[in-house]
Amino acid sequence: MDRLTSTTLLPDAFQGARDDISMQLGIIWAQIKAPLIVPLLRLSVFLCLIMSLMLFIERVYMGIVIVLVKLFGRKPQKRYNWEPMKEDVELGNSAYPMVLVQIPMYNEREVYQLSIGAACGLSWPSDRIIIQVLDDSTDPTIKDLVELECQRWASKGINVKYEIRDNRNGYKAGALKEGMKRSYVKQCDYVAIFDADFQPEPDFLCRTIPFLVHNPQLALVQTRWKFVNSDECLMTRMQEMSLDYHFTVEQEVGSSTYAFFGFNGTAGVWRIAALNEAGGWKDRTTVEDMDLAVRASLKGWKFLYLGSVKTKNELPSTFKAYRYQQHRWSCGPANLFRKMVMEIIRNKKVSLWKKVHVIYSFFFVRKIIAHINTFVFYCVVLPATVVVPEVAVPKWGAVYIPSIITLLNAVGTPRSLHLLIFWILFENVMALHRTKATIIGLLEANGSNEWIVTEKLGDAFKAKAATKAPRRPRFRIGERLHLLELGVGAYLFFCGCYDVFFGKNHFFIFLYMQAIAFFIMGFGYVGTFVPHS
Repeated sequence: MDRLTSTTLLPDAFQGARDDISMQLGIIWAQIKAPLIVPLLRLSVFLCLIMSLMLFIERVYMGIVIVLVKLFGRKPQKRYNWEPMKEDVELGNSAYPMVLVQIPMYNEREVYQLSIGAACGLSWPSDRIIIQVLDDSTDPTIKDLVELECQRWASKGINVKYEIRDNRNGYKAGALKEGMKRSYVKQCDYVAIFDADFQPEPDFLCRTIPFLVHNPQLALVQTRWKFVNSDECLMTRMQEMSLDYHFTVEQEVGSSTYAFFGFNGTAGVWRIAALNEAGGWKDRTTVEDMDLAVRASLKGWKFLYLGSVKTKNELPSTFKAYRYQQHRWSCGPANLFRKMVMEIIRNKKVSLWKKVHVIYSFFFVRKIIAHINTFVFYCVVLPATVVVPEVAVPKWGAVYIPSIITLLNAVGTPRSLHLLIFWILFENVMALHRTKATIIGLLEANGSNEWIVTEKLGDAFKAKAATKAPRRPRFRIGERLHLLELGVGAYLFFCGCYDVFFGKNHFFIFLYMQAIAFFIMGFGYVGTFVPHS
């Protein structure tokens, strides 16, 4: 009888304790809310609105410039001297400049044949081109396959050099730097660079090299990327939207106004004299391409973006590969900004306006503010105002400005306008990783120089996967569960529920949709899934 009585009394004790804890938490919240939380949140909203205005002005400025360029701007062939390369009767092939083609690769089993084959198929006199395959592979089987492929093309009369080294110091920058030290490079005037998944068209050199030959002030000709697997999954469509804006607007505006933009690391041609004058390749950050571009620009060299020339390549289709890539692309620029800002300010060779463009527009707004504001404002501060109704966000900051910015971003990919809502939700989730990487880069914390090669699946993998019988993949918690996304998703879901029951902002629709996006990506249900054997 006594035992029965205790059992029935136990839940009441727990209920009392729970009520007591809730009451204490409520008292603590009431005590700190007015003097601490409200002022901090107001300050956060103010700073986020300033950052939103900076982004808005930058996007509108680029939008106006790109419209003017499209309406009144002259084509690159009109702005710069350009004549097609022709064989001279007296000089023969020596009328063509000597070109080096570098292909850095690391364990690229699925795509090495595509890139080497495309490079060897470039239309250029065979005695005026050197294909240099820089193989940093650690897998001996892949190394042998790449070497055999080089030998196969060499037997066809192509001048292919297979280069390896005994370490991976400096990663891609180290490999490119080592490749430039070879004695045969001294006879070359220009260097074209292609990552292992890039496949240039045969006329690539014929359309790019003449700009460098006839315009001695040009250091770089950058071409546009064309994505062969953009329709593979929803994640690759989202990437296509972001990158199309980067090429269609950002690169074009930089090329048309200040003759400066960030080198994309591949699908471009450098004047070797400019590369050497800028100090060559450096491995101090994970964006060796941007590092070289900024240094060359500070020496007074000009760049040209050639959007009419498109080079096929592959987008990362697994969430893991995309996260690593975005960490590198966000951490590197922030770290480079930290290292170079004073060097840019002290430079005497470039104009004040170009310095302002590089420091404020190129680095600060696009590489730092854009990432931090997207995550902090829309995924942290705005949801917090639901729980703290004393702090209000003006409608122009919460609705109008982000809507206009989003529409301006969508200009690059008209075919994906119907996916705009998914793109917003996807970009907000990725802003979490970009913000984290940006802060790591600015503070130069552990992982700021972490380099993980983006995994490429290639057509061979997809064909193989299609022929194999479907099987249940092994579930690895560490690879499929992402706690940061799940944590932010839970926070947004809580704020959405609070808004439904107590709020007046009507943000709950956005909060629930964004929470679902965080949960989907937190559980790893995005992109192509590669099963483990």
